Amino acid sequence: MTARTRLFAALVALLTLAALGLQFVVTAQENPTYTPPETLWRLARYFTILTNALVAGTFLWMAVRGRMAGPAWLGGLTLWIAIVGVVYHLLLAKPLAGLDAIADFGLHTLTPVLVVLFWLLAAPKHGLRFRTALAWMLWPLAYVGYALLRGQLEGIYPYFFVDPTEIGWIGVARWSGILCVGFVTAGSMQVGVARLLR
Repeated sequence: MTARTRLFAALVALLTLAALGLQFVVTAQENPTYTPPETLWRLARYFTILTNALVAGTFLWMAVRGRMAGPAWLGGLTLWIAIVGVVYHLLLAKPLAGLDAIADFGLHTLTPVLVVLFWLLAAPKHGLRFRTALAWMLWPLAYVGYALLRGQLEGIYPYFFVDPTEIGWIGVARWSGILCVGFVTAGSMQVGVARLLR
């Protein structure tokens, strides 16, 4: 990695960590009876939080080590965090204020935009194929299973599209199918962009 690319990676890591930390503070303030581990466990329900944590860890590793992560991993990470931003702004966004609004902007807008820019400008793109886009589905599918399992055990579902008490199991299956198609379509387009840029 060049010094400039390493600095870019460090910026992404620090801003994402700051947004995650701010979200932790907001959640703790909203739930003063929670211990810090309980607050973390509450936040770990969300695809947004878990994917931002993957971004922070990956970019911190790259910044510290000065080594670029593999093209398949960086491509998948870019797809996942970009979908976080798109789905949030299309389906989940609501008016917020104060620290909550700042954390929300960091997690759902700033980090996705920065990661996409990093991928376009600096990330390796060799070896990406359509089957790579299919493999990128593993993380979202694993999350859906995790969210449904936690929902069954705790009675709390993080998003309406994985909540069978709100939309029924058929609705969950329908939304899961829609999101799968969206991920595969976006991933295939990303592979096409990678080939053009390469």
